[in-house]
Amino acid sequence: MYGTEQIISGTIIAGPEILPIEGYICVKNGIITEIGEERTNSKNIIAPCFVNAHTHLGDSVCKDPVLGKTSGFRVQRDLDSLVKPPDGLKHRILRETPYKTLVGHIRRSLLDMIDTGTCAFADFREGGFLGVAALNKALEGLELRSLIFGRPAEPDLPLQVVLSEVRRILLRSDGLGMSGANDLDMNLLQEITACTQERKKLFAIHAGEKNRSDIEKALSLEPDLLIHLTHAGKKDLDEIAQAKIPVVVCPRSNFVTGAGMAPIAEMLEAGIRVAAGTDNVMLNSVNMFAEMEFMSKIFSIDDRQVFKICTLNGSFVMGPDSMCSIEKGNKANLMILNGDSNNLAGIQDPVGGITKRARPDDILAVLHS
Repeated sequence: MYGTEQIISGTIIAGPEILPIEGYICVKNGIITEIGEERTNSKNIIAPCFVNAHTHLGDSVCKDPVLGKTSGFRVQRDLDSLVKPPDGLKHRILRETPYKTLVGHIRRSLLDMIDTGTCAFADFREGGFLGVAALNKALEGLELRSLIFGRPAEPDLPLQVVLSEVRRILLRSDGLGMSGANDLDMNLLQEITACTQERKKLFAIHAGEKNRSDIEKALSLEPDLLIHLTHAGKKDLDEIAQAKIPVVVCPRSNFVTGAGMAPIAEMLEAGIRVAAGTDNVMLNSVNMFAEMEFMSKIFSIDDRQVFKICTLNGSFVMGPDSMCSIEKGNKANLMILNGDSNNLAGIQDPVGGITKRARPDDILAVLHS
């Protein structure tokens, strides 16, 4: 309740270095007012919430697509047939979905985010101005921090018509999020980027997902955020690090579509700020526990680094106001996990245990500020 101080005891995954300490935290008016170290009998594990740094929530209207052609026991996946504009499966379905239905399905995914411990997300919103409006409508009354990247619905129309829609989109969004530099004429992308920058909004773009042929083009647009980089090489990573552009990786999505595995360890080694997202809802749920477990078990990355990629590093994308580390003075965006659940009982390293095996049913409560 507003004005009432809450005291929560347990093992706290504290600070920017996510070091476990035994003790308590005090929360008042949504702010962490005190963190104390003391012995406690509580089995709670108090952890920062997730930041889902790349989603396509409109895909909530299609959660069980056929992923490709079946040949014997093998499924031949085709990324373009699923997601490439304008005629990929998702785009055809979105065009046929009534606005009210779209809003309802997006809201169900937003509620699923809350239930699974996410406090903030960044969405690439297809469908032009109406697509952005649908997400804003679905967000009404929910305690989620959002970053909305819109996109023109019909980029093949005359330039001035497209730019007119871009300007309308930017009135209701945080910026523009484009599918890839190979999907549109570069002159148009440059105009869209300039329009976005003039209005001091963010410009984000997919790059290097299917191959590296669009990475240099994407970098030439000087984006604020890059998505995927599944096929980035060392030269690409060095340029991205030098330009200080954050990258969002989507391991489960890239695996499902057969796009490959992003060089996450190499990104971190190059000094790139890396966050993670669940990507298309039609391919994966918005459950960041699943993303974190997959990354921990498939990639050769330290569990603490994986945990940070899925939680604190999202502030590189969402901005400093979304900082969810458990520190005095920060907003209280917390998951309280049952460390004595049948799943988590007996873990020795709380960070490693959460990263490798925690599930949404281990959550006792979620605090959003």
